[in-house]
Amino acid sequence: QVQLVESGGGLVQAGGSLRLSCAASGRTFSGSAMGWFRQAPGKEREFVAAISGSGDSIGYADPVKGRFTISRDNAKNTVYLQMNSLKPEDTAVYYCAANLNNRYGSVWYRQSTTYPYWGQGTQVTVSS
Repeated sequence: QVQLVESGGGLVQAGGSLRLSCAASGRTFSGSAMGWFRQAPGKEREFVAAISGSGDSIGYADPVKGRFTISRDNAKNTVYLQMNSLKPEDTAVYYCAANLNNRYGSVWYRQSTTYPYWGQGTQVTVSS
């Protein structure tokens, strides 16, 4: 069983930065592909970034490329999302998700349906 807990959200002015963390418990997390998604009020959940189990393959949604950076520390069972140059349109609840297949592989996943494990989310609010 995997449990995911996000932290690091908050209120920030446009142009500011936040770093989200996703701490996982459960032995089977190590080396799992991980993803970050977000959901704004009235909108569907959308892909933000993902990282392979090995950490050597990464993908980003176009709106966040060049501003967000996903990384992981398997020793700490933690995945991070560094968010810079934040914009009001980045306001959303941010979720991390885990896929336990292809552990330590080079595959990352864009589709939310490929992730069976989800955290509870952390609110990010960017003021203009």
